[in-house]
Amino acid sequence: MMARKYMRSSDALALGVFGCLLAFPFFGGDFYIQLITKIMILSIFAMSLNLLVGFTGLVSLGHATFYGLGAYALVFSSPQYDPANLWLTLPFSMLAASAAALIIGTFVLRTNGVYFIMVTLAFAQMVYYIFHDGKFSGGSDGVYIYAKPEMRLFGLDLLDLEKTFNFYLLALFAMAFCYGALRVMLHSLFGRTLLGIRTNERRMLSLGYATFRYKLVSFVIAGAFAGLSGYLSAAQFGFVNPSFLGWHQSAQALIMVILGGMGTLSGPILGTFALVLLQEFLSELTQRWLLLMGGVIILAVIKLPHGLAGGLTTLFSARKCTLRAWPRIQSVFSVLDFRHHAARLKFIGRILSQTLRKTAASMRKRTSAK
Repeated sequence: MMARKYMRSSDALALGVFGCLLAFPFFGGDFYIQLITKIMILSIFAMSLNLLVGFTGLVSLGHATFYGLGAYALVFSSPQYDPANLWLTLPFSMLAASAAALIIGTFVLRTNGVYFIMVTLAFAQMVYYIFHDGKFSGGSDGVYIYAKPEMRLFGLDLLDLEKTFNFYLLALFAMAFCYGALRVMLHSLFGRTLLGIRTNERRMLSLGYATFRYKLVSFVIAGAFAGLSGYLSAAQFGFVNPSFLGWHQSAQALIMVILGGMGTLSGPILGTFALVLLQEFLSELTQRWLLLMGGVIILAVIKLPHGLAGGLTTLFSARKCTLRAWPRIQSVFSVLDFRHHAARLKFIGRILSQTLRKTAASMRKRTSAK
């Protein structure tokens, strides 16, 4: 029941966010459009991690591996100076990331809990140093992409991605697609099985579910979406380096998920927006912005245990309850309304004054008689 409540609230929040994002380019300048594009791409990455952490119960510190592989796949599949074909390179990047997720997931999903975290971190560091020390990947300096991919179909250029507005629309469509795909998947039997595994895997095993296969499919889908995010990020900034694969990238995505609300669809989007905008604001405010950033995150985690999405849901629910209770509140205040009872109070006051007058007269008679 609570999950359905959060799901409906997530949909309402997501619709509001998508509506605002659709209208934003008509008001924002180029800098802010690029900033929001970056946030939307990172939101896809956070949503993919949320599928593991929030819906499958797998806390991974190696998820950036698939993000970085998606970015490097664009480099390897692109001509050196000419734009790549988006219809070929994008599926290739997602397939490369999902294939890596299939191989790595086959090993790491045999562990649980802390061991799973450590093994995913170990695999991430292995892949990181392969690309960091390899000449094929440009070493620690990385590789530049000189032209954004082109959307050509049958010789027609559908959308010029070199324009900031067009790339913004592509990122927005990709984020909406990921949100919709995850929503459909989580409402299916497969999604409900994942929720059952997150709650109690042993019970699901006793019911006959092959939990390893379900977790592996979830791991591969999360890897494919992370690859999509890495591809868009590489296309936006025009370079890829080993930091795309670093564990700190996974940790940052984990903070986005926790800040926004684990197990909610709109939570990672809200968390990404909050974290990146907070970074931009605090870095302009002081050089020691990381100190303030840590304090804000700690405070948010303590005060909002269900994240921003959970906090907004609670706020809207409280407001809804207040609106429902408004007629009762009005009736209570109507009882206390002096104007409705003025005549009665006047009558009671008259009786009291007469009684006091009679009492005073009787006391005066007794005093004179003595």
